[in-house]
Amino acid sequence: MAKEFRFPDVGEGIVEGEVVRWAVAEGDRVEIDQALGEIETDKAIVEIPSPFAGTILKLHFKPKDIVKVGQVLVTIGEQGEAVPEIAAVAAPAVLQPVAAAGASAPGRQVLATPAVRKLAGELGLDPASVTGTGPGGRITEEDVRGAKEAAGKKPEVRIKAKFDFYGALDRIPLRGIRRATARRLTESIRKAVHVTHFDEADAAGLVALRKKLRPEAEARGLKLTYLPFIVRAVVEALKLHPMLNATVDDEAEEIVVKKYYNIGVAVDVPDGLIVPVIKGADMKTVLEIAGDIQNLAEAARKRTLDLADLKGGTFSITNVGAIGGDAATPIINYPETAILATMRIGERVRAVGGAAVVRTVLPLCLSFDHRVVDGAEAARFSKDLVRILESPEA
Repeated sequence: MAKEFRFPDVGEGIVEGEVVRWAVAEGDRVEIDQALGEIETDKAIVEIPSPFAGTILKLHFKPKDIVKVGQVLVTIGEQGEAVPEIAAVAAPAVLQPVAAAGASAPGRQVLATPAVRKLAGELGLDPASVTGTGPGGRITEEDVRGAKEAAGKKPEVRIKAKFDFYGALDRIPLRGIRRATARRLTESIRKAVHVTHFDEADAAGLVALRKKLRPEAEARGLKLTYLPFIVRAVVEALKLHPMLNATVDDEAEEIVVKKYYNIGVAVDVPDGLIVPVIKGADMKTVLEIAGDIQNLAEAARKRTLDLADLKGGTFSITNVGAIGGDAATPIINYPETAILATMRIGERVRAVGGAAVVRTVLPLCLSFDHRVVDGAEAARFSKDLVRILESPEA
């Protein structure tokens, strides 16, 4: 009897993926756990193993197609067996306007906080008519707002022109990492109150220490950059200013201060940014952190990261200096509270004791959520970070 293999819930709130490639074709014989193909989520490229043995009767999606969790990916059965008609997978329900906002669909348990229910009522919507995307099907504010927006839209037919009045156009689908990045950054800008504090550290000692440790790093097969030193310095500064090592729980309206130090490091990949997380950075040496960064960055570029490598972060660093620039306003990796952008280390003229002096300077740009951290505390964190970076041997 033919069996339907539906795109499984691979965790981390993933609701859809893009088919990268199939490793099998219709008519092929497969065994249990044999790789059927690869699907790209907003976290990583996931290999999909077959849950059944049999013949591939039908591949229901083509490469580049978007598949939702729960949709049938593959039908597997016996050679020559007919492919049964697939029951349509219901699209996520949208909230519809109702006369009484507090009404609920009979027999359905609605998982939503009072704040979410209140929002639905203010928008004239029924919380029982939405499928939540939160843990355990919990309805979030994003579900309510998105459903309200969807309910007000009318289907439209768009002609994707390859030219406009001025000339030729390229249309690039917003997919994969770029799509996920767009969603997360939009959420961050909408929810967090962004403020950026600028500072700089005299990097002469840092440059000297890196030079001193480079032979040992090379003996271990490591390319030693400044980033591992910055990670260690950030951890020490976070110990002094724990409110920056926190996340925001909007549903519970709580600030969750973390007692561990998992530092996310942004990695530039061809189609966007991936932020793998260095776990337990406070318990690792600079060279151990360098090894983690090298391995995670390589896996990120190959899209072979485990989902566990992408979660659990408490603070993020984006190292723009490897490319260039003197200042930036990084966007917080929500729901974290702060992110540090490190810029290009180089010689700059500074006034010291009334004289113009050339110094090796590391510019620092700290964006923080003003709901959690005030400007004075952010400045104190930055001051301590500068002090630590300027005495790296300690």
